[in-house]
Amino acid sequence: MRPHRKLLAWQESIKFAKDIYFITRLIPEEEKFGIISQLRRAVVSISLNIAEGAARQSAKEFIRFLFIADGSSSEVDTLLEICKVLGFIPEEKLKFYFEKNEKISALTNGLRKSIERKIKDK
Repeated sequence: MRPHRKLLAWQESIKFAKDIYFITRLIPEEEKFGIISQLRRAVVSISLNIAEGAARQSAKEFIRFLFIADGSSSEVDTLLEICKVLGFIPEEKLKFYFEKNEKISALTNGLRKSIERKIKDK
């Protein structure tokens, strides 16, 4: 089994990608190559970077990929905010997505801090 599959941060980011793909159906079709595409790429990037980092040979490389995953999470947050401001997605629906994104960010940062502690303890 690939090392990323046992990580809760990766598992939750996969579920979140599914959620984002679902909610982007509410965004107007003319945004297909704009916000929809960017939001989908950003959410997929979270799990991709967690997986790639977990496959690396060094803890420092893994940490770097976790920072990148968290950057993608910030992109998702910003894109969701833009959807809210533009009225593409009702604010009451977005609450779940903002909270889910924060949870994944917390899991990713917790994983990173855990790895950093292990490096420090060596």
